[in-house]
Amino acid sequence: MLITPADVIEYSVFDAVKERPVSLLEQDILEAEIEIENIVGHNFTEIAPLPDKARLALLKMAQFYALINSDESIVKGYTSEKIGDYSYTLANGQTIRKPDVKSLLKEFIKTESTDRSGVQMRLRVL
Repeated sequence: MLITPADVIEYSVFDAVKERPVSLLEQDILEAEIEIENIVGHNFTEIAPLPDKARLALLKMAQFYALINSDESIVKGYTSEKIGDYSYTLANGQTIRKPDVKSLLKEFIKTESTDRSGVQMRLRVL
């Protein structure tokens, strides 16, 4: 893993993340790493130490996955209130959104090579 559960706990301000078991945080980090790899087109295992921007993107994404995996009501946008013996639940239409980390990762995104020394094929209509 590129970051640890302790890193996520230290970064987050959400109690749901801070109180999440380490084993589950490890799974959240794995999801975040896969998401980041899909964005940049490679993993960061060859780059040591991990650049600060990539680390911050991983922390944000791991926190996101920890939040949505810890509480189903966050995903659906429900808010629950309890006043004495009376409780109610509302759907306020807002849900937690995946953080946009592309600006943090733009310098690490792998681009396709423009080298055209490979095989070239021409097709024509018969």
